[in-house]
Parts: sequence; C-alpha cells; structure tokens
Amino acid sequence: MSKIPNMKRLFLLLIGYAVLSGTFVIADAPQNSSVATTKTAVFAGGCFWCIQPAFDKAKGVIKTVVGYCGGTEPNPTYQLVSSEKTGYRESIEITYDPATISYDQLLDIYWRQIDPTQADGQFTDIGPSYRAAIFYGNSDEQKIAEASKEKLAHSGKFKKRIVTEVLPAIKFWPAEDYHQKYSEKNPEHFEAFEHGSGRVSFKKKTWKE
Repeated sequence: MSKIPNMKRLFLLLIGYAVLSGTFVIADAPQNSSVATTKTAVFAGGCFWCIQPAFDKAKGVIKTVVGYCGGTEPNPTYQLVSSEKTGYRESIEITYDPATISYDQLLDIYWRQIDPTQADGQFTDIGPSYRAAIFYGNSDEQKIAEASKEKLAHSGKFKKRIVTEVLPAIKFWPAEDYHQKYSEKNPEHFEAFEHGSGRVSFKKKTWKE
C-alpha cells in the first residue's frame, strides 16, 4: 500500500474531523452562474434540403438536423419514407437559444420557406412525405403556432386558404448523413434543384426577397 504524503494525510484527517463534528460546510455556487438552456422546434416544409439553410443562418439557432417526423415505424429510412406509406414527413429539428430567438420568430422564418396554401406537398415535390406541418412539442407551442397561422391567414399575402397543419410532435428521427447540410455538400445540384422546383421564384414573388 502506497504511503499518502504527510500534507495530504493531514488534510484528509481534518476533513474527516470536520464531517464528524458537523462543522463541514459546502460553499455555495456563485450566484451569477447560469446553466445554458436550449429548446427544439420541428417543422416539415417539403424537401428538407431546401429549408435547412434559412434556419442555419438565423442568429440564436445552435444546430439543425434534417430527418423524419409524423410516423410511428421505428428507424425510418429515406427509401422507406419515400414509399409514401409511413406517415412520415421530411422535417427539420432546430435546436435554438430562446434568449436570442423565440419560437414565434422561428415560425416567421418557416412561413417564408414554404407555400402554406399547398396541401399535396411542396412545389414540385408531391406526396404525403412532402406535406408541410408544424409539429408542436407542448401546449404553449401549439398556441403560438396556431396564432401565427391565423396571423398569416389575415395578412393579405395569400388569396387561398392556409392549409399547413399544426400537429402534435411524434419522435423525430435524423435522416442519413448525406442529407445533412446538403446545400453545402452539393451546392451546384442543390441550387439547380431549388430553382427548378419553383421554390425560389415563389419566395421572391411572395416575400420580395
């Protein structure tokens, strides 16, 4: 058995005595210390490649992951979701700092990425997996989402009815790695696809961006 250095042995003896005598006190944590708090939001807006860049640019957004939400079958794959038989929708999960950007502000970004009057998908991507939806995680998010949708409906931006659904969130599953940050990995193909789908021209016409 190795010997404990004299100084360390004395320190341990003093600690033991303090505990036994009831005089040992743990110092309080600094009053100004804070624990970082983040939240997540999940939206479906058609092709998930096309809605990720806008959220990545937003101040207060910490991380984005594209994936699948709305179905119940475990471990969905792109091939499975594309079969249009699972109930899953291409979605994005956003981790954000609520002290910097609010859920309502995330919704403002979301509305500007989609056609909220289209019920059968988004732009040239047609099918259940491309249908737009706001997946709320609690009653507060539900109220904010529904109020935001109502505000958009009365904004005068759209003549048609706003049909984007507000739905309770089911487990979010990240998509395959090659889908993550697709606009950065394959910029030329992404740009051609985004323009070819009609999404870019729609956004420019609707929001003058």
